[in-house]
Amino acid sequence: MFGKIYFKMRKISIGLLSVLSICSYAQQWEDVGGVQTVSAAGSSFNNLAIKDGKYYISYYDTSVMKGSAQVFNGNSWSYVGGSPGITNSYATYNSLSLAPNGNIYYTNQGSGLEVRQFDGTSWTQLPSATTSAINYHASAVSSSNILFTYSTDNSGTVRRYINGTWEQVGNAGFSNGATFAEMVIGTNNKVYTCNVSGGVKVYENTTAATSSDNWALVGGGMVDAASSSEQYNSDIAIDTNNNLYVAYVSNSASGQKLNVKKFNGNTWTQLGNANFSSGKVQHVAIAVSPSGNSYVVASRWENDDYLRNTVYQLNNSSQTWETLGGSFVSDGQATYNDLAFDNLNNDLVLVYSQNGAKVKRFSLNQSCNNTDPGTNTGDLGCVTFTYNGQNVTYTTVRGADGKIWLQQNLGSSRVATSLDDTESYGDLFQWGRWDDGHQLRNSATVSAPSANSPDGLSGIISFILGSGSASWWATNATSDAWNAAAISEITSAVGVDPCKAVGQGWRLPTSTEWATLVGTEGISNPTTAYASYLKLPAAGYRSNSSGGFTYVGARGYYWSSDTANSGGKYLYIGSSIANAGSGGPRGQGESIRCIKDFSGLATSDIRLTVNSAEVYPNPTKGIVSIKSDSSIEAVKIINSVGQNINVPFSQNQIDMHGLPNGMYIIEFKLKNRQSVTKKIIKN
Repeated sequence: MFGKIYFKMRKISIGLLSVLSICSYAQQWEDVGGVQTVSAAGSSFNNLAIKDGKYYISYYDTSVMKGSAQVFNGNSWSYVGGSPGITNSYATYNSLSLAPNGNIYYTNQGSGLEVRQFDGTSWTQLPSATTSAINYHASAVSSSNILFTYSTDNSGTVRRYINGTWEQVGNAGFSNGATFAEMVIGTNNKVYTCNVSGGVKVYENTTAATSSDNWALVGGGMVDAASSSEQYNSDIAIDTNNNLYVAYVSNSASGQKLNVKKFNGNTWTQLGNANFSSGKVQHVAIAVSPSGNSYVVASRWENDDYLRNTVYQLNNSSQTWETLGGSFVSDGQATYNDLAFDNLNNDLVLVYSQNGAKVKRFSLNQSCNNTDPGTNTGDLGCVTFTYNGQNVTYTTVRGADGKIWLQQNLGSSRVATSLDDTESYGDLFQWGRWDDGHQLRNSATVSAPSANSPDGLSGIISFILGSGSASWWATNATSDAWNAAAISEITSAVGVDPCKAVGQGWRLPTSTEWATLVGTEGISNPTTAYASYLKLPAAGYRSNSSGGFTYVGARGYYWSSDTANSGGKYLYIGSSIANAGSGGPRGQGESIRCIKDFSGLATSDIRLTVNSAEVYPNPTKGIVSIKSDSSIEAVKIINSVGQNINVPFSQNQIDMHGLPNGMYIIEFKLKNRQSVTKKIIKN
């Protein structure tokens, strides 16, 4: 990365050392493979399994009305076996398991419990585990490569496949039906099943058990009372020390909320705070890292949060559950969640259905030491600071202008994943005000204070409304400033710069700096604003007269520190324009994006270079090649109206033959998690 960076040795200092340390920090869920929807059409009954950094999913595939399986090899998705539809017909209930020797097993509801094995070349249908009618079932593979199944036939039966024959494991009917069946196998050669029947129950037996070796309840009784339906499911996980974890939906008396318990060797104990979701949930899944860190996902199904999903992680210090990567992962209804841990890359991976199967991951390599981005355009860093009374970590980026910027808006929970990503919008500030609570999108409103200036805001944490002379900071002098570092420095003419809270050198950008960025990044509309290195979303604005929200998801409004005759200057990103010199009333609520001054190095002492990556030919008639010093992990194509387009990508080539002529944004993620964005013309 540093082959093209040159320094004057006399200038090397502590500031230089901070530049040399690179932090590839990305506090956000990202589409695996750069593909928003992995399946060709709708999906249900998703399963996720991970081995050696490869992701395998199975699902009922509505495009072929059969079960399908796909694999992500680290660069792109493909069908396991080469094509979709590996079952004979419907496979609305299915499971997926991976063997240590590399075999893949897919089971589904069909003629009884159908079983298929993929040996690396092709799928082979094995004898059915049972010919009786089944729906709920699960599968798992032991360390000795033996496949086990657990299904509803005979009120709950486990079998293993040895030498071409199915053998019964333990007594039949032990679980009263195996509804919402799940199964894991530990390194202790024990098989564990989990189901909901009068409450969540976990049973155990040995992998060598015969039909006369009865199953036993783990802990001697049920885990807890729980809700039960196809959506009110439970899930089980096991760590490398054979500790068991169960996630489930509590019963109606406890609010049908998310709960997790752990088996301590003797009894089931509460893990974290009980019933911790903010409301009723469905579609539960759990994953545990090798070190025992716990993660769960569930979908809210009430009010305006209808079935959007949230991932939680256990804070081991406080023993409380906290959201991971924002309040919601999905932007719409999410069903059939499944969660798994990628041990190789330290990533948490999630699959769910939202008009098709979507697979996202969250990097847990996020220890931040406040390292600035490198000197190449698009390099990432991170910064930790206190905002709204909480400790937060934000991604930073080197823009095409050579400056260091936050890569997310103040108050946001993540870097934007689309121009209308609600989790990336952040807060809306009135010009001259700071992080006092008024900027929150749900803050109350109030009329202007009698001293209608920063020094008159004592105790006021609401969004100020008014019109004409009654609007916020109505004196509107062009000599006013928004650059104080603390409340102790405010006057009638100076407000606190909210960016100062980020740390030394951070401040609001000037309108000139916005104009430079717009030119170097080629920003001309919301699509290109999102495609820029700053990932600017269209967060809209809040009206100073009504407190209502306008153009949310359609346009962007970003304050600068400069005044205007009409109030304050801001960057306006409209449908076909980006104007850094726009002026508007100071009472209008707009987004804040912070910039950092260079320190320790003069700008003349460093040569900024764009990442050594290029696309060609440009313009193109169809095939586009990508040349990069680093391997390419994922590619995303965005059209002129901001839509993500699926196109074939292999061997560093993109096939755009099927796309209409026009301008496109190509965004590709390198193996080191850096993102590079290029514009290309198809003609």
